Amino acid sequence: MDKEPEPRLLNVIDIEATCWDGQPPPGAVSEIIEIGLTVLDLHARERLARHRVLVRPVRSSVSAFCTELTGLTQAEVDTGLPFADACRLLAAEHRAGTRAWASWGDYDRKQFTRQCEATGTPYPFGHRHTNAKIPFTTAHGLRKRPGMAHALRIAGLPLEGRHHSGADDAWNIAALILDVVARDGWPSENPAGQYI
Repeated sequence: MDKEPEPRLLNVIDIEATCWDGQPPPGAVSEIIEIGLTVLDLHARERLARHRVLVRPVRSSVSAFCTELTGLTQAEVDTGLPFADACRLLAAEHRAGTRAWASWGDYDRKQFTRQCEATGTPYPFGHRHTNAKIPFTTAHGLRKRPGMAHALRIAGLPLEGRHHSGADDAWNIAALILDVVARDGWPSENPAGQYI
């Protein structure tokens, strides 16, 4: 009897942050207000779980523009976790420090890096990050890296939920990664444990 392969789990992350139509107000900085996370089993080729973590900003507030874009309100994010607690939750409940992770582009990784440095919060993720745009672009023979909604159209996949909802976008990005896996285009892990 053939043994089932061990799950190869990947955390797919998409964040939403405070934003403005133009420059931020004086003293305000862009801060993470939602972390969407989908756990993906690359061997079974299925999305296993969908999570949403709200984060309470301290140096900015949710603008009307941000609410229109993300659907998030100040009252809603006021119920969220402090950023440091959200990072601890990612590490404790989602093995963020040891499990490989992916995002659509490098914005999410860079925003976490900036906010962790600014707040003195330990970075919650390990070094195995994949910018999912790159293997998707290669697998589809594209010259330019598409945005997530355009990539879904290219792959013939539906946009599930609301665009610019972290939880919904992470779920959709996971579907795009499965499209790349089906095309044998997802990078494999090398002996050093890093995704290439």
